[in-house]
Amino acid sequence: MTCEILCVGTELLLGNIVNTNAAFLSRELAAIGIFTYHQSVVGDNSKRLKESLELSLSRSDMVIITGGLGPTYDDLTKETVADYFGLKMQMHAESLERLKKFFLQFNREMTPNNEKQAMMPEGCTVFVNNYGTAPGLAVVKDGKTVIMLPGPPREMEPIYREEVKPFLQELKRDKNILVSKTIHVFGMGESALEYKLHDMMEKSLNPTVAPYAKEAEVELRVTASGADETECANLIAPAIDKIESEIGEFIYGIDVKSLQNAVVTKLRGKNLTLATAESCTGGLVGKRITEISGCSEVYLGGIISYDNSVKMRQLNVSEDTLRQYGAVSEQTSLEMCQGAAENLGADIGVSTTGIAGPGGGSADKPVGLVYVGVYFKNRETGEKVHKAVKLNLARNMYKDEREMIRYTASSHALYEVLKIL
Repeated sequence: MTCEILCVGTELLLGNIVNTNAAFLSRELAAIGIFTYHQSVVGDNSKRLKESLELSLSRSDMVIITGGLGPTYDDLTKETVADYFGLKMQMHAESLERLKKFFLQFNREMTPNNEKQAMMPEGCTVFVNNYGTAPGLAVVKDGKTVIMLPGPPREMEPIYREEVKPFLQELKRDKNILVSKTIHVFGMGESALEYKLHDMMEKSLNPTVAPYAKEAEVELRVTASGADETECANLIAPAIDKIESEIGEFIYGIDVKSLQNAVVTKLRGKNLTLATAESCTGGLVGKRITEISGCSEVYLGGIISYDNSVKMRQLNVSEDTLRQYGAVSEQTSLEMCQGAAENLGADIGVSTTGIAGPGGGSADKPVGLVYVGVYFKNRETGEKVHKAVKLNLARNMYKDEREMIRYTASSHALYEVLKIL
């Protein structure tokens, strides 16, 4: 079964409101095996809405429309759908009673225009809205289905989960479900990844394998269709094994939320602690770690050592090192990460120092040059790992190049910690 998502609202076209409904519905539909090939946004205009509806139904089995179910003159979704199918509008007594109780509960006057929300196309299925005044509804006719839901996500999302999802599961002709696993890849670009796995991506039908570029990393989505989760899992497992055999060194997790989440989880699992020493990233590594609930168990703290005097006083970076090699150097990054670990009492220290730009670069040390240092001393054996990674993160095509360099540097710092773990 194929579905198109059609979101109604002039405020969406103007950019006044971010359209989160389409993203939510796409995820939910995919999870029950309904394929979404198109999404559209149209303003509060009956003629244009009808044109969009006609196009959507010409290429999809079903359309889910969000928005345009309110009490005002420009809320025209139900009326437009009824007109398209040649259906009369009629009062839905149960919805009207619910509306009256809603206004009575909050001691508010129910103006006559609110009754419009209880008017429904004849023969439709009504979905109760326990979170607002506009019910959802579905019209099934001539082999096509149109589902209409209120626009506010706080209403739309629970109505979908409680009422629409069971309706769709019953409606589906193909009872298969879709299950996806997301492989998180760092240190390998999308083009290199596609080149390495080209044949697999092109020839795999069930499961499918598709890459998605994100900030400073890539996700691989492996999706299988089957009768239940067990069948899907059995289809997915060999594909993941093959991917791991090809690019395993670049994979930092499967179905993890983020690099920082993976770091905190690994630190917990190994009962190890971390400290950070940051220059060019200005605390961004620490910020990302502290986004994770429970990080206080493993993250001791960090030092933002922007000025050289702080590097020397707080991180034990020697004046000779700074004079001979400079603040942006392998040697400085190595002393920074060791100083953070030793002075804060952590098992692992990680450091960043670089030139984020747009100024400050030179022929020898251009904008985008970053060093990430990592230090680890095993408590039991005394064995040490102490290394630095040189990065060139300049990307002239980005207007916000400074922030991109800083963010990517913080990702590399987190990744180097993961490699140690």
